[in-house]
Amino acid sequence: MPNTAASTPENVSATPQATPAVPKPHAPTPAALAKTAPKVANAQVAGSQEELAQAESFGRVADDGTVFVREGESERAVGQYADTDAQSALRLFATRYLDLKARLQVFATRLSSPQIKIREIDESLKNLTQELVEPAVVGDIAALKEQLASLSEEAQKRKEEITEARKAAVAKAIEERTAIVEQAEALAQSLGNSTNWRQTADKFRELFEQWQAHQRSSVRIDRAQADELWKRFSAARTSFNQARRKWAQSRDAQRAQAKSLKEAIIEQAESLKDSTDWANTSRQFNELMEQWKQSGRAGRQEDDALWARFRAAADTFFNARQADRDQTSQTERDNLAKKEALLVKAEALVPVHDEQAAKQAREALAAIQEEWDAIGFVPRQEVRRIESRLDAVEQQIKAAEDAVWSQTDPETDARKSEFTAQLEAQLAQLDQQIAAETDEARKAKLQAERATKEQWLNAVR
Repeated sequence: MPNTAASTPENVSATPQATPAVPKPHAPTPAALAKTAPKVANAQVAGSQEELAQAESFGRVADDGTVFVREGESERAVGQYADTDAQSALRLFATRYLDLKARLQVFATRLSSPQIKIREIDESLKNLTQELVEPAVVGDIAALKEQLASLSEEAQKRKEEITEARKAAVAKAIEERTAIVEQAEALAQSLGNSTNWRQTADKFRELFEQWQAHQRSSVRIDRAQADELWKRFSAARTSFNQARRKWAQSRDAQRAQAKSLKEAIIEQAESLKDSTDWANTSRQFNELMEQWKQSGRAGRQEDDALWARFRAAADTFFNARQADRDQTSQTERDNLAKKEALLVKAEALVPVHDEQAAKQAREALAAIQEEWDAIGFVPRQEVRRIESRLDAVEQQIKAAEDAVWSQTDPETDARKSEFTAQLEAQLAQLDQQIAAETDEARKAKLQAERATKEQWLNAVR
């Protein structure tokens, strides 16, 4: 097969046309024609001597230089060259024949290419058919026409294959683009109160990029179908954008309302920050905090700034309250020390054994109790302990007073013995409870009770 890869179906029409078979007394020489027909020269190089000789066998040169080609049972004039020898004239037209044969072979090879287009097939067939009507060549023209007819059949099949392949490619492209549209529509239909708008916007952006990439990389689909799919995709994006815009407007309105509520709360907090009504103001600040939690969000930056203002007002109040508590705690601790000093004086008054001592102890205890009340509050957790110790002193003095009175009453002797026995039994029971008790606070209370009962027993004896 001649190597004519340089010739393609696109440039078939550029092949030199057949020379009219009219007498030309001063026709150019074959060498001159070779210079003006590069494709003929290429084919001459490509064709073998055997192929040239076989082609030349279909022609003859008359005495006047006219070149004829045999077609079937007849012959046809293809040119006339009076100034050259017969062999050179035949060689020129045989070379043109081989060039035409090579272009047919190039077209046959091109038909099997996956890149060939239907338009290229039609144009190549049209050009080759026109050239084979009455070609100005010497060779087996009937064979070329048979080859062209065969190629025409192959070309038709190839066109059908290309058409079917395009239909399949278009169907696949439509399916792929429809999948993108359906994803967009599914996103648009899933919008609601729980939608993450930023993530959904990113997904729509990714789908749009897929759409653009698909347009660039896939086959072109029909305009009507492409427009319909784009309308669906665009409608889904529009639905999302409208919903997001509506959500943003609602969010902005809610944030504005939240900001207004929080500013009102801040105003109340700032009006309370200097209050010294600790209990009532603390309750009000707690209520303001609950209102703050229920007021909603005003946006990160706004919330941070508003919270800083509210927190500053609350800190002013609560820091002042804590400072007051610290001062109160120190005062109460100082009062506790004073009352413990008074307890030492009070407990030194007992035991008493006679009426005069009981009277003096009562007077001294009254003075201590008056000073005790004037001192003021002590830490709450210490109240019961010190009050029980002072009560114990008073009970001992009272027991002594009762004992003095009972000594003047004969009927009390029997009750005295019985009371003594009860006190001794109670002391024994308290000793057992104290030994078994592990809680220091309860043990101290039991010990105070035992001390009181022991003083009563001493006073009765």
